[in-house]
Amino acid sequence: MTDPRLNSVHLDFPRRDDFRRAREMLLGGRGMQTLAGEKQISPSAEGSHTMVQEALERAPTSADHWLMDQEAIYPLKIGVNTVGRLPDNDIVIRGPYVSRRHCAILVHAGEKCELYDIASKNGTFINGAKLGGPTSLHSGDKIQMCDRHFVFMSRTIARAEPDHDGTLTE
Repeated sequence: MTDPRLNSVHLDFPRRDDFRRAREMLLGGRGMQTLAGEKQISPSAEGSHTMVQEALERAPTSADHWLMDQEAIYPLKIGVNTVGRLPDNDIVIRGPYVSRRHCAILVHAGEKCELYDIASKNGTFINGAKLGGPTSLHSGDKIQMCDRHFVFMSRTIARAEPDHDGTLTE
């Protein structure tokens, strides 16, 4: 099963191959429950973009996970949430250095979310480190795409805390 938002016809070789590998990893990362959750989205919601909520003083009531920046809150749905500058992304980011399809957040039906870079030209960073592969998200994680900064928030996923020896636990 493919996602029409994740085509690679706009890219030149070798980025097209990088994008296709990233796409296959992203789509392959969905489990059976997540696929079922994606199908439960109402037909009227299919093809629509993630709602941007202007009221930053409160969390969205309809979502368990969301991104926020200084301008808005972007609720995330179960399944693939694409982020980039093309208007058919779930989260549209304006900016000349943001890739057309910059990254994606995979929200699993269970209590897990992952961040994927989709072969963006300038990279995706989490908590200051460049993303090297799919990375689990925790509430409070800072995501950077070029000059845009977001914070991932979740009602169900706790922030990873360092142990006494400095390693992270969930």
